[in-house]
Amino acid sequence: MAEPETPKKGPYEVELEPGTYWWCSCGRSRTQPFCDGSHKDTPFKPLEFTLGERRKVWLCGCKRTADPPFCDGSHKKL
Repeated sequence: MAEPETPKKGPYEVELEPGTYWWCSCGRSRTQPFCDGSHKDTPFKPLEFTLGERRKVWLCGCKRTADPPFCDGSHKKL
């Protein structure tokens, strides 16, 4: 099974407006933590998520969270 790249050993803290977003699951995107299409030659797909209100979120940077796209502390095990 393919492993994603790890662009950051910690979360991306971002404040987002209500809307739909695409979280990068492959770790190759140059616009982390969001997808830029770099997954095209990998088995990974971006994860769509929607927020109903403006809020601060911590998006996984290590790409190993059990609660994608949100950080669950998995980076502490790397």
